[in-house]
Amino acid sequence: MTKPRRSFQLVLIKPSHYDDQGYVIQWLRSSVPSNTLAALYGLALDCSERDVLGEDVRIEITAHDETNTRIRVDRIVRRIEASGGLGLVALVGVQTNQFPRAVDLGKRFLEQGIPVCIGGFHVSGCLAMLPELPPDIQAAMEAGLSLFAGELEGRMDTLLQDALRGELRPLYDYMADLPALEGRPVPHLPAELVKRMSGTRTSFDAGRGCPFLCSFCTIINVQGRTSRHRAPDDVEAIVRANLAQGIHKFFITDDNFARNTVWEPLFDRLIALRQEGLEFKITIQVDTLCHKIPFFIEKAAAAGVDRVFIGLESINPDTLNATGKGHNKITEYRAMLQAWHAAGALTLAGCIIGFPSDTPETVRRDIRIIQRELPIDLLYFFILTPLPGSQDHKELVEKGVPLEADMNDYDSVHVAMPHEWMSKDELLDVYHEAWDTYYSPEHVERVMLRGKLRDFDVNKIKWMMLSFYAAAKIEGIHPMDSGVFRRKVRRDRRPGRPLESPLVFYPRYALEQARKLGGYLRLYLRNQQSYRRVMAGRSRLKGEDIATVPVSAADSVTLEIFQTSDKARTLAAKAKSKEDRKRETATS
Repeated sequence: MTKPRRSFQLVLIKPSHYDDQGYVIQWLRSSVPSNTLAALYGLALDCSERDVLGEDVRIEITAHDETNTRIRVDRIVRRIEASGGLGLVALVGVQTNQFPRAVDLGKRFLEQGIPVCIGGFHVSGCLAMLPELPPDIQAAMEAGLSLFAGELEGRMDTLLQDALRGELRPLYDYMADLPALEGRPVPHLPAELVKRMSGTRTSFDAGRGCPFLCSFCTIINVQGRTSRHRAPDDVEAIVRANLAQGIHKFFITDDNFARNTVWEPLFDRLIALRQEGLEFKITIQVDTLCHKIPFFIEKAAAAGVDRVFIGLESINPDTLNATGKGHNKITEYRAMLQAWHAAGALTLAGCIIGFPSDTPETVRRDIRIIQRELPIDLLYFFILTPLPGSQDHKELVEKGVPLEADMNDYDSVHVAMPHEWMSKDELLDVYHEAWDTYYSPEHVERVMLRGKLRDFDVNKIKWMMLSFYAAAKIEGIHPMDSGVFRRKVRRDRRPGRPLESPLVFYPRYALEQARKLGGYLRLYLRNQQSYRRVMAGRSRLKGEDIATVPVSAADSVTLEIFQTSDKARTLAAKAKSKEDRKRETATS
C-alpha cells in the first residue's frame, strides 16, 4: 500500500508598502509585474517536480502580489494547518520601502508558528554595502525572521529542506556567489495572477548585472557588474509558455538590456518566433547609448519591442559625471530618442530631482528644455533617494548624515535625506511642480501630435499620460506603484496606527474615492479635448517642433540644452568637431 504524501505549503508573497495614513497601497489591478515573484515561482515549480523534500512530501505553491491582492494571514495559516502544518512563507523581492510591511506580515505568521523568510533588494543591498547590519535588519532577525541575501538559483532546495526540518538559519548570505542563469528554471506565473495586472503583462529577466557605476543604483552592488544571462532556448520557453496561457505582453526586467552580452541571439530568437506568426509585444529598459550599438534598435523593433524605459536622469552633464553616470551623453539624447521613434517604440524616460546641484530654478529650466528639445513621450520623476545597497547610501552612512529612519518612505516620492540648497518642503514642492509642468495641457497635446505624425496609437498615449500624471497628482503615488482603483481595507493598517471606527473610515474613504473620481474625470476631459483636436487636424500648436527636427551640426549653438553650463557647451563643441571631421573624411 502506497504511503500517503505529506503536504508542504510554500506561500510566496510580494509585499506592498504603506501610504502616509498607514494603509497598505493596493489596487484592483496593479501596474508593474514582479519579476522576482515569477522567478521564485519558477524555481519552486522545479523543486516540486524534483521532489527535493522527498518522495513522501508534495510541495504546493501559492503566490500573491499584495499590490493587487489582500493578504489574509488567517486564511493562509488555516490552509497550512489543515494540510498538516508544514510550510514556509517567503516574502520575496522586498525593496527598501516594502521592508517594514514585510516584517509586519512576517511577525503575524511567526505568531502562528509558521516559519518566514524575507529576501530582496533591501536585505541584499544592506549586506552588500554596509559593514554592520542596520537596526531594522537586526531587529527582524531578533524577532525570529529568517533573512536571505543574494539569489535563490541553486539554493532553493536548501532553503526548503531547512524549513521542513524547522531549522531555518537567521541569515542566508550568498552575496559573494552570484549564480549563472543559463539552463536554470525560468520565471513563470499562472495566468490568473498575471491577469491581476493592468494590461495583462508578465515579466522575466533575460539577464542580470550592469557594467556602469551609477552612485544611486543598487543593481550593480546586488546583481553585480558582470552580465549573466539566460539562453535563447530559455527565453523561447518563457514566451511560448505564456502565449499558451493567453499572455502576449512581456516586460524584460534587465536593468539595462542593451548591456546583456547576448542581446543579439536573444533578439534573433524572438524575431524567429514572430516570423512563425506568434504575436507578442516587449518592453525593455536601456541606456542612452544603446543606439550606438549596431543593429540594436532595428532588431529590437523586429523582436516586438514597442516600449522602452530609458534612465535619462538629468540633462546636466556635471550632475551625470558626479553620480557616475557620465556614459549618459546629452549630445546623444536627441539621436537616441528619434531612433526609437523611427523604430516604432514609445519612449518612457526617468528624471531624478534632488541631485546636489539642483535648485528649484534649474529643475524648472531643465523640464522646459526637455519639453521643447527632446522627443520624450512619457517622463516620470523620482526624488533622489539613498537606497541601501547604493554607493550614495554607504557614503552618507559613513559620514553620519542624518537620513530618514522610516524605510517605508524610501519610495522616491518622499524626501529621505537633507539637500544642500532646498528644504524638505521646497524639494517636495518642486517635485510636484515638475509633474504639473511636464503634463501641462499644452505639452500633453504636443506629445499626442508627435505620436500622430509617427502613426502611433494616439489614444494609447492619451491614456498613458493620464495614468502617469494621475498617479502623482491624484493618488500621491509614483506611477511605478500605481494601478486601477485604489483599495483600502480598514483593518490592514500599519501597527502603531489606531484602528479607525467604521463610522469614520468608510465615509471618508467614500468621499476620497468620489474626489479622486472627479479628478480623473477632469483630467480625462482635458486630455480628450486635446486628443480630438489632434485627430481632427485642429491642434492649437503652431510652428516647428524642435524636438522632432533631425539632429544637425547647428544644434550645438541653437539648442538650449547645450548652453546651460560650461561643461554642456564643451561637450557640444566636441560633438560638432567630431561630426565635422567625419564629413571631411567622407568627402575627401
